[in-house]
Amino acid sequence: MKKKNFSIKNMIISVFMSFLILAISAHGILIFQNWMASSKRTTEDIAKQMNAQINEQINFYMYMPYYINETSYKIIQNGILDMSDEVARNKFFVGVLMSNPTGIYSFSFGTADGEYYGARRNQYGNIEIMKNDSSTGGESWYYSINDDMTMDELVVKAGKFDPRTRAWYQSAVELKGFTFSPVYKHFIIDDIAISASWPVYNKNNELLGVIGTHMLLSDLNNYLINAVEGYNGYALIVENGTNNLIGNSMGLKNYTTLSDGTLNRTNITDIEIEDIQKGHEQYLKENNSDFYFDGMDDNFYISIQNIKLEGVDWTVMSAIPESVLMKDITNSMIWAGSVAIFVILLILTIYILMTNRLLRPMRDLLESAQTLSEGNLSARIKIKRNDEIGLISESFNNVADKMQSLVENLEENVRQRTDELRLILDSAAEGIYGVDLEGNCTFCNMSCLKILGYEKQEDLIGKNVHKIIHHSYVDGTEYLTEDCLILKSIRSGKGYENSEEVFWKADNTYFNVDYSAYPQVKNGTVIGGVITFNDITERKKREEEIEYLSCYDSLTKLNNRSCFENNKIKIDKPENYPLSVIFADLNGLKMTNDIFGHNVGDELIKKSAEVLKKACRKEDIISRVGGDEFIILLPKTEKDIAEQLTRLIKAEMSNSKVAAIRCSMALGVNTKTQERQVLDEIIADAENAMYKDKTMNRQSTNRDLINTIIETLHSRSPQEKQHSDNVQKLCSMMGKALKLSKPEIDKLERSAYLHDIGKITIDKDILSKKELSEEEKEKMYQHPVVGYRILNLFDETLDLAEYIYNHHERWDGLGYPRGVAKDEIPFISRIIAVVETYDRIVYGYSAIRDKDSKINKERAISIIEEGSGKQFDPKIVKVFLEIMRK
Repeated sequence: MKKKNFSIKNMIISVFMSFLILAISAHGILIFQNWMASSKRTTEDIAKQMNAQINEQINFYMYMPYYINETSYKIIQNGILDMSDEVARNKFFVGVLMSNPTGIYSFSFGTADGEYYGARRNQYGNIEIMKNDSSTGGESWYYSINDDMTMDELVVKAGKFDPRTRAWYQSAVELKGFTFSPVYKHFIIDDIAISASWPVYNKNNELLGVIGTHMLLSDLNNYLINAVEGYNGYALIVENGTNNLIGNSMGLKNYTTLSDGTLNRTNITDIEIEDIQKGHEQYLKENNSDFYFDGMDDNFYISIQNIKLEGVDWTVMSAIPESVLMKDITNSMIWAGSVAIFVILLILTIYILMTNRLLRPMRDLLESAQTLSEGNLSARIKIKRNDEIGLISESFNNVADKMQSLVENLEENVRQRTDELRLILDSAAEGIYGVDLEGNCTFCNMSCLKILGYEKQEDLIGKNVHKIIHHSYVDGTEYLTEDCLILKSIRSGKGYENSEEVFWKADNTYFNVDYSAYPQVKNGTVIGGVITFNDITERKKREEEIEYLSCYDSLTKLNNRSCFENNKIKIDKPENYPLSVIFADLNGLKMTNDIFGHNVGDELIKKSAEVLKKACRKEDIISRVGGDEFIILLPKTEKDIAEQLTRLIKAEMSNSKVAAIRCSMALGVNTKTQERQVLDEIIADAENAMYKDKTMNRQSTNRDLINTIIETLHSRSPQEKQHSDNVQKLCSMMGKALKLSKPEIDKLERSAYLHDIGKITIDKDILSKKELSEEEKEKMYQHPVVGYRILNLFDETLDLAEYIYNHHERWDGLGYPRGVAKDEIPFISRIIAVVETYDRIVYGYSAIRDKDSKINKERAISIIEEGSGKQFDPKIVKVFLEIMRK
């Protein structure tokens, strides 16, 4: 049967156009579907992101009063703020209000006796001090404030007011904890508000009063409007249960005030946008937090998040219309379809014209190919034009020339290719060799000889390579042939790779090797193998170094957290029970870093690590798991033995010192005795015991730190010790002469003794100099600041820090470090300034000091008299001179 002839041109055109139309159609459909899916995903992402941002902002807005109340609760409960000290009280309330956004319009404290103190922002945004006690007759009086946050003149008398009658006060007392009040209308500002309250109890669990932070909610509307701007979307906050609006982006008022003055809240049912109402109804019905809603005018992606706090149960809802992105997609698809049709027609026309012209020379090409296939290597094609077919014809002729040349020069070509292959092998950096089925070497390159230390190929070729370079492990144990992966590759016909073994050199030394062994296959039969290898000794060393650094703390050379986690798993086995755990926390590290710098802090950490290593056994595992935290795992150790070890560690630490800091640690112990116990829980209990130890010994630890610093200072400069004692005695006399109370005299004596503690950071040579350079003076001027920072770190000295900070201030404002004047300088600081100046001139290092103490005393009194009203408080100078003259 005669075969039917097909036109290549028509076939190509038909196939090409079919694939072209199919490809463009499929591409268009995929693009449309991707655009649609992308549109939905983008709309969903916008709604989710916008809702998350709104929720984050509202949470920040609502948690702000919580943090204010929490901090203030601790200050008032712990007695840090003396509520009877009107100046300190007013500065506290005004300072809190100033440091927070204007949305917080009032911050107050209502006492259990009905007194009411605090600060507020009036309708003009100005801050005023609130006061309501027996001195105001139970009325709320408001005062303007001075620049230093003290009370100025009375501006408003607001009438009788008892905070105990307010919902925010009562709900906090009833709950005995932090809570928010219901939303209410501000009685002056045109806005709704909410109050956050927290009751304060004394140590006897008796109510002292309630802290109240009162906020305006108008800022929420502005944020919601900005959040949906550019998306044509909607956002609102709804109060669950009542469905009343808290905030919205539609420009609606969240409330109205009726003619009788009562508050009428706006409900979600009052919104004119029906799709928003129905979307909210669907959420309440299905309780889905993210969903598409088919609206009347548009489809929306709705995202819901809930805000639940004590007294607050709100829903944040955002809705983004699908049309935000779909309009542009539709227009793009219309344009894309039009362009595609035009392109198809244009390509079809051009393609038909081009194929008619290009396929004409194909007949000559086919005839020449047929002649060549019959063995006539002299057949060539006549090239008619320099297009692609012309190039194919030229390439065909070149192939024919090459074939004819190869046939004529076959032996020379084989030799040349062999030389080229040898050159390639010898140029490779990897060692390469081949073996036959018996494991004897068949070839090797130059890198193989160089790495193994042989001079010529004959040293290996024809010999059993396993016996020469792969015969033993590192420890000298024989490497059996049945275990050798290289020989196994030949036997199994599979490739193997290994980087955990060694090859042996000609000089009988070994090196770490990374090798690959693959079978050599010919006509489907394995005839040998090819092995490539590299010397990875240096790489192994680097890997070991990296592994060490990943497991050990670079500062202390102890195990780090990562290594501890691995060791914890390995050691948690019955044969190590009882397994004791010591959790240690280094005391005073933060203070050391702050006062002496991180270099000294690092020395403190290293010293502590040395003590731990000295105290522990070789099999114990010591790890630094945090900046100042250590964990010791003690296998086969009873709890009482571990407790003895903690006492030894504490004793060793107490005998160690870095700079002016005596080392100390808080320690906790627990022991795992049974396999069913969870080691992480044992560690957690040891950590809790450490915190208990830290809490119980906090005062003594702090006292030791202070004493160590002052002892170090006095040991470096005995003159400073004498100076501290003298100033303390004279200040005690001054306190009695000024008729101060016993607690005030005690505070004065403590401040006097510690007033120069900041000199601990000053070089010993500077302390002993009578005259200082400008640079040394600058260092000396910093000691009140350093003393202030030290004393601020401890509860026992927190009340002294301000006096130390200001004891070099002058009455005329020319002192340091702050340059304050007169009554701005604390009273105790003014006393110390007079007394310490006197003692420096009479006994201390002073450029004007005379050998005759009588002359020094007269000169000191004269200088203090001259400084009255300039350097010193004149009233204190008067009392001091009376004491000195007696």
